Amino acid sequence: MTATAPNVAAEHWQALDRRHHLHPFTDAAALNARGSRMITHAEGVYLWDAEGRRLLDAMAGLWCVNVGYGRRELVEAATAQLEKLPYYNTFFQCSHPPATELAALLAEITPAGMDHVFFTNSGSEANDTVIRMARHYWAARGRPDKQVLISRRNAYHGSTMGGASLGGMAPMHAQGGLPIAGIEHIDEPNWFASDRRLDREAFGVEMARALERRIDALGAEHVAAFVAEPVQGAGGVIVPPDSYWPEIQRICRERDILLVVDEVICGFGRLGQWFGSDYYGLEPDLMPIAKGLSSGYQPIGGVVVRDTVADVLVDAGGEFCHGFTYSGHPVACAVAAANVRLMRDEGLIARARDEIAPHLQRRWRELGSHPLAAEVRGVGLLGGLELDREAAQGTHYERAGALGTLCRDLAVEHGVVMRSVGDALVVSPPLVITCAQIDDLVDRARMVLDEAASRLTGS
Repeated sequence: MTATAPNVAAEHWQALDRRHHLHPFTDAAALNARGSRMITHAEGVYLWDAEGRRLLDAMAGLWCVNVGYGRRELVEAATAQLEKLPYYNTFFQCSHPPATELAALLAEITPAGMDHVFFTNSGSEANDTVIRMARHYWAARGRPDKQVLISRRNAYHGSTMGGASLGGMAPMHAQGGLPIAGIEHIDEPNWFASDRRLDREAFGVEMARALERRIDALGAEHVAAFVAEPVQGAGGVIVPPDSYWPEIQRICRERDILLVVDEVICGFGRLGQWFGSDYYGLEPDLMPIAKGLSSGYQPIGGVVVRDTVADVLVDAGGEFCHGFTYSGHPVACAVAAANVRLMRDEGLIARARDEIAPHLQRRWRELGSHPLAAEVRGVGLLGGLELDREAAQGTHYERAGALGTLCRDLAVEHGVVMRSVGDALVVSPPLVITCAQIDDLVDRARMVLDEAASRLTGS
């Protein structure tokens, strides 16, 4: 291959992409003007683009490639299943071994008393399922007026009509007539974004009691469920104060409200436990899952259901008129089962908890000494760095989000993929990352901050 071949190939693919491909969460005109970055292959924690650049993927794809890229075990699981049974549905009183075996495997690793799962194809579909399942559950119990679901502002629960409605992101609600009826929102437990008059723990209790006040205002007889992530991922890695979740769980139990813990990002080892619910000592009634379930190798999600809820659905619910063509797809289930066994057999969860997560948190917090850092936060293999917007005042980066975008783009130039959420940088690396690679990640992040600071000074 000649030295110019990668660029020629990149230009060819960019032209096709510009002409035919509409991207998610993208300003199409702006992307077409610059051209897509074409990712061609990956191995371990690294990606390569069409121009030959190697990038440390500090986002594990979209929070999902927990076992890293290039795992032959998962490729072989997909191939074997494709050769045996490439597809059959789970409608019409049918099932197949991959779906049943994955369901049983999930019952072994999910929190105690959660032995049933409804399969979907994504986290968005899982949260749509939560809306329908929660309402159907209460109707089956003879309480059909319990229809309202409460979530949080700045939360992300997917981009389908139901998932985007549950989420509390204003730009999404500004498009498509969202949120749908019967969805309410309360404030998120974001201490940094508050006026900080309360210390963190008092603030956590106050934010939890916002749920109590909203339930009481609506009437508990009308509220079906409260839905939240253990740690808000796409909201900017918002780690709640330790006081928050115990109070939330108390409120849900006392007012007979289903507790829905969205584990789409936090599940499958992200917090150093199998699930965020394990980390925070939660007992969810419904638990949406996806992403790390298959490490992104196949599209699959689901809702894990507490036995007491499943018993009602089975014994009194009749037909649940909900599902998808690919619910429990055999290839996706086979890959997901191989992924879970791989994580279990290689001890990736314990390694994340005991070695990798502590090292990431130590090194990531060192960035708090940088002049551009306003707050450093994180838990497990999640990290957030709030940038100091005051530093951008008087420059063309002072618009909200511009400083974060600058740092995100500079990160690629420095060989690392991070994500910007407003004016925060977030990371969520694969669980297989090494301590040496974490050191490299943080060193590159510091170089990004240094160059951004230099640009601000020179603006």
